[in-house]
Amino acid sequence: MTKKERAAYVLKRLEELYPNPPIPLDHKDAYTLLIAVLLSAQCTDVRVNQITPILFERADTPEAMVQVPEEEIREIIRPCGLAPMKAKGIAGLSRMLVDQYGGQVPADMAALETFPGVGHKTASVVMSQAFGVPSFPVDTHIHRLAQRWGLTDGKSVVQTERDLKRLFPESSWNALHLQIIYYGREHCSARGCDGTVCEICRTLYPDRKRPVKAKKA
Repeated sequence: MTKKERAAYVLKRLEELYPNPPIPLDHKDAYTLLIAVLLSAQCTDVRVNQITPILFERADTPEAMVQVPEEEIREIIRPCGLAPMKAKGIAGLSRMLVDQYGGQVPADMAALETFPGVGHKTASVVMSQAFGVPSFPVDTHIHRLAQRWGLTDGKSVVQTERDLKRLFPESSWNALHLQIIYYGREHCSARGCDGTVCEICRTLYPDRKRPVKAKKA
């Protein structure tokens, strides 16, 4: 199979497996999604979804959040890990939204990346899932699977994103990044598959005998 043929198979099979992939982080608008994505760094979506209702009961708008002391935010989100850094990010971006954006999350990638605690991946997720703008956020699952499937050399997350955007039609990006994440969790996890076990790995590389060592994100 050529790289293009592998990409075409992946797209078709994932569409069959996950025709309508749900957004894994619970939220009600762009602001609550932004906070949830920030909290999800090095934390499971399940844990984030347990903590955000507690946080959002206290404050679920930038205007309300700036009234909450940073120490209180830190205590609420402690189970998500990296609490001091994340609390600082939540407080800082909420203040920026109130002061510079009228309390509205901007549908602008470059603007989002200027917020405290918001990197390229977080901004991509918000653009994709809150605003429907074609984006391809690359997390550890996507970075690992793209290498196992021979779609990138995995030199960096930036390169993986670039390669995937080249291989797949823009109209597929928003659903596809979620489909890959779900497949990675359920069938091609870091320990559950080594490039020779799951259905897609075996279909793409039927003669592969050795495990694939994926470069980490």
